[in-house]
Amino acid sequence: MSVKTFTTADLAGHCSKNSLYLAVGGKVYDCTDFIDEHPGGEEVLIDEAGKDATESFEDVGHSDEAREIMYKMYVGEYQADGAANKPKSASSTTPKPIPATESADSGRLVSWVKSWF
Repeated sequence: MSVKTFTTADLAGHCSKNSLYLAVGGKVYDCTDFIDEHPGGEEVLIDEAGKDATESFEDVGHSDEAREIMYKMYVGEYQADGAANKPKSASSTTPKPIPATESADSGRLVSWVKSWF
């Protein structure tokens, strides 16, 4: 079974009570049948409909039960416009520095610094 990939435009086409999709954590969920059951009320879902709602979802601190319910509503993956062509940021491609090992000079440096206090 092939997984559908939704773009921002695809997702935006599902922003009504009759077809309500949300992206959370790179995954797309069809929440249409859940609108009336949502504990936070339908307005919350409608406000985020057709968008990447990851930040809003995580800010609320949803339970494990909520995440299990979402699993059943999964319809595909979300790829924000330009994500495939966007170069990786320097922080993700630059290797982290390797800490220097202690040298013979470090003992003298510590003594010198301590002498100031």
